[in-house]
Amino acid sequence: MATEPCAVIWDVDGTLVDTAKMHFDAWVRLAGEMGRPFSKDDFAATFGRRNPEIIRYLFREEFTDPQVAEIGERKETYYRTVAETGVELLPGVRSLLKDLHRLGVHQAVGSSAPRANLDLILKITKSDEFFEAIVGMEDTTRGKPDPEVFLVAARKLGIPPSRCIVFEDAVAGVQAAKAGGMKCVVVTFAGHHPAERLREAGADRVVKCFTETSADEVLAMLGG
Repeated sequence: MATEPCAVIWDVDGTLVDTAKMHFDAWVRLAGEMGRPFSKDDFAATFGRRNPEIIRYLFREEFTDPQVAEIGERKETYYRTVAETGVELLPGVRSLLKDLHRLGVHQAVGSSAPRANLDLILKITKSDEFFEAIVGMEDTTRGKPDPEVFLVAARKLGIPPSRCIVFEDAVAGVQAAKAGGMKCVVVTFAGHHPAERLREAGADRVVKCFTETSADEVLAMLGG
């Protein structure tokens, strides 16, 4: 058991699950409707950002906040329609969730995605029971690499940042974790970022999938 309270904060897309293609296809469809192509480079450049930031980056227009909200919700509707057909947790995730819970480690979700997306993914994968707090787009004003999303999650759990480990898959997520004073374990299973770039960003541990780490190792990284 954890001797002092500690927490794991999970990113979702690319970490809990791999829904990148679903998101990419939704952005392609939306951008096409608005008369703009959407490339893999666009996807890489906006990965981990909040929808308002992505929309203004892509279209370079002065949309009102309600317009941005409508455009973002249209994209997420396309995404959720496909996601509802089936999403699975990545290898090793369920066992790690269970073991962390058994050892008394607090767990939260910290993601740039809208809350409706997060609720859907956790429901489909039957993993919502493991999370004491969920932080999404609506809870923040700044996207990764700003640490806000992880700091809000730590605050909701009542755990100091120094006692938190972030599970991530993206460079911006690693940078956000380190900026927030947290350790970071990165999984490369989805293959969106080279391991070397993730290490350069400050990752404390890089694994191919979560079968390569354990709840005991997480506790050891936090000093027991």
